[in-house]
Amino acid sequence: MKIRAYIGLLIIMAVLVVLPFVLPNKFYVDLATRMAINAIIVLGLNLLIGFAGQISLGHAGFIGIGAYATAVLPTHFNVHPLLAMALGALAASLLAAIVARPIFKLKGHYLAMATLGLGIIINIALRNEATLTGGPDGMPVPAMGLAGYDITTDIQWYWIVALLLSISVWASLNLIDSPFGRALRALHGSEVAAQVVGVNIVRYKVSIFVISAMFASLMGSVTAHYIGFVTPNIADFFHSIELVTMVVIGGMASVYGSVVGAVLLTALPQALSSLEGWETVAFGAVLMGCMIFMPRGLVPTLAARFGKGN
Repeated sequence: MKIRAYIGLLIIMAVLVVLPFVLPNKFYVDLATRMAINAIIVLGLNLLIGFAGQISLGHAGFIGIGAYATAVLPTHFNVHPLLAMALGALAASLLAAIVARPIFKLKGHYLAMATLGLGIIINIALRNEATLTGGPDGMPVPAMGLAGYDITTDIQWYWIVALLLSISVWASLNLIDSPFGRALRALHGSEVAAQVVGVNIVRYKVSIFVISAMFASLMGSVTAHYIGFVTPNIADFFHSIELVTMVVIGGMASVYGSVVGAVLLTALPQALSSLEGWETVAFGAVLMGCMIFMPRGLVPTLAARFGKGN
């Protein structure tokens, strides 16, 4: 891994360590936790969209699988929450592996519609299985227990999510600098050229889709435990679009762009809430401005202007 990538990771870790001691109240701790959760999900999604060049408009469906696995299995089948989280990630990964081969034979708008359909199917299933999931009303999530202690407070979850974010950034940086990551970038540049030089494009497409789905499922489980309640809205289409927007605004094919995009788009609605009815208009104007003046995303644009970065 490049030295400057380590520097960026160390800065993120330092900020995460300092934040709880300078934030004024629990509201901001909660906001920081949600930022970190979104950042981890977007890191996985950016590996798929930014580095591999494969769109997914139904990624919230995998978040829903993880969230409901960690709610349904302990509640109805007395499965330990950690095992339920692992089983949810396994289920999401298996589903991604099964559907990836037929889906990624498609390109462009057809690929986008196929992934959108997958997300909608998962959302409908969660809404209709009322006996297990509580239907549209959702269901409570049992507390996560570790070593005999329940994790219930905001600050406990903050430190857990901060650690997961640090690990996720480190893993993503190592992945993109590995032969696997170079194959993904070759795939994004030209599938034909990548295949000519020996890249198995089907295997790499399936692999990165599975990795991205696993990221989403694990953080869906964490989100469910953190909030203590889950509804099918966690897997709806608008959540998927929000995640893709975070990727685009922060910068595709940028690890740190994923973090920046997640932080900004998680915080922006809160910052604009004082506009009393005009916050949606202002939010849209900000997004349009970013796309017009920084079409490559915030981090790649700033990196190109002031120096190179990841």
